[in-house]
Amino acid sequence: MKQPGSTNRTKIKRVPDRAIGDKNVRNQILDESVVAHVAIVDESGQPFVIPMGFARDGERLLLHGSTASRLMKVLASGAQACVEVTILDGLVFARSAFESSMNYRSVIALGDAKILEGAEKETALEILTEKLFPGRLQEVRPTKPDELKATLIVEFPLTETSTKVRSGPHDDRPEDLALPIWAGVLPLKKISLDPIAGDANAQKLPIPNSVKKLMANPPQS
Repeated sequence: MKQPGSTNRTKIKRVPDRAIGDKNVRNQILDESVVAHVAIVDESGQPFVIPMGFARDGERLLLHGSTASRLMKVLASGAQACVEVTILDGLVFARSAFESSMNYRSVIALGDAKILEGAEKETALEILTEKLFPGRLQEVRPTKPDELKATLIVEFPLTETSTKVRSGPHDDRPEDLALPIWAGVLPLKKISLDPIAGDANAQKLPIPNSVKKLMANPPQS
């Protein structure tokens, strides 16, 4: 099955049977994640990879940062960039180090960003906040004009993407199957710990619903 948004640049060549052609799988990976790694090349030719929070909104990703950020300045210039998201689901123990692996779900997107301004910018920030902190907008004060001015937000298209998934058990060589060595999968999943109040005032207050939501369903990347 052809991948959504697949091009010659995003075609999976290494272990192509792990390529996923279902856009719903791609979107699920992006929706379960809150951290993306964004790769750019600055004006001097120096490459950088920066982790940052993000949200998917339909066929685009929303990225935000300081107006003084080198990453955001490069993205705002319309330069080509790469965004990558990975969820690690487990460690695969084979009977040899060579055949040992990881179970994972990943998405890569290539393209160039577009600055959002005015009402589009404010709406995008609300979407982004709701993704990272579900329900928090109803609990905090409104964003101040100087905070909005200091923030740059861009949309990154999902028109050129690649989705790759590895799942299941080890893939030992036939001659290794009878060896007296344990093989299998160690599933991994992030859990939340007890929240820590940040100051004396917060210690007097009950844990808000937004925190409780994330305690029950923490993001996986």
